[in-house]
Amino acid sequence: MAQELFYTTVAGPGEAVYIDRKSRFLGHARPVTSEEEALSFLKTMRETYRDASHNCYAYRIRDNNLARYSDDGEPAGTAGLPMMEVLLGQEVVDIIVVVTRYFGGTLLGTGGLVRAYTKATQEALREAQLAVMTACDTFLCSMHYSRKERMEGLIERMGGGIDELSYGADLTYTCYVPADRSQEFVKELTEMTYGEAEPVLVEQSHRPLPKRGELPV
Repeated sequence: MAQELFYTTVAGPGEAVYIDRKSRFLGHARPVTSEEEALSFLKTMRETYRDASHNCYAYRIRDNNLARYSDDGEPAGTAGLPMMEVLLGQEVVDIIVVVTRYFGGTLLGTGGLVRAYTKATQEALREAQLAVMTACDTFLCSMHYSRKERMEGLIERMGGGIDELSYGADLTYTCYVPADRSQEFVKELTEMTYGEAEPVLVEQSHRPLPKRGELPV
């Protein structure tokens, strides 16, 4: 069993645009699992937006508790650090956010830059969708067709999901539930089917489950 059951990351990529006095801030968030992946994505962004004023970034990698950020030429503390503070505030890891700025001709001042980079990061994360990587147990179990509705209600109530459902002489589920609810799931399943279903543990892994709550506006 994994020692750490839960950690927050993002479900997928996210992009957002924030505009302040004609300066455009393009936020790009990506899930990554290593510094090599993070730097590769940063390189791609720099090449894609090579004509931009700045390509600022912040990333956090769960492995070795790694964290890096850069203002990329913006006044110190106005870009990379506010971006990192958003990641820290959401406790999100295995993530990189790059915010690309196209200067609009008007200086925004220190406060304006902090607000813009913060907002672009928040919006990119919102689009990427925060998810809790949760240690889950995957089970294989079969049962009579009459138990389908109750079975799926049980899985949903446990916060799990269905990977596969096969229709044969019986229903055969490949389903998963958070590891800290596995014993409860097996107990209720056994009681619900009067011992008919005999769940077999087939895999233990981390899966992204939706995180409740919203990012600050």
